[in-house]
Amino acid sequence: FLSLVSTTWHSNDDDVYRAPPIDRSILPTAPRAAREPNIDRSRLPKSPPYTAFLGNLPYDVTEESIKDFFRGLNISAVRLPREPTNPERLKGFGYAEFEDIDSLFQALSLNEE
Repeated sequence: FLSLVSTTWHSNDDDVYRAPPIDRSILPTAPRAAREPNIDRSRLPKSPPYTAFLGNLPYDVTEESIKDFFRGLNISAVRLPREPTNPERLKGFGYAEFEDIDSLFQALSLNEE
């Protein structure tokens, strides 16, 4: 959600200064899903494993729900580390491994979804 506000400043002389106009050409106009992901392909691995870090996961997430989230991509493995003192509790992060670089790229484009 983006909110644009016009700001006005007053000086001691009661002269009014306005903020410069907003260049609307730099604002996103398409939904995030329709825009090209901002991922530098040169930073992706050149050979397997093609692994993505999954952060801020709910503690009740399952491997199946991760695979369902990445449905349509070639996902080969999911790892969800658990607390050593309480093996029932997940740590809140994990890893998804993909079979090919294109699946990894598409998965990374889902960041913040």
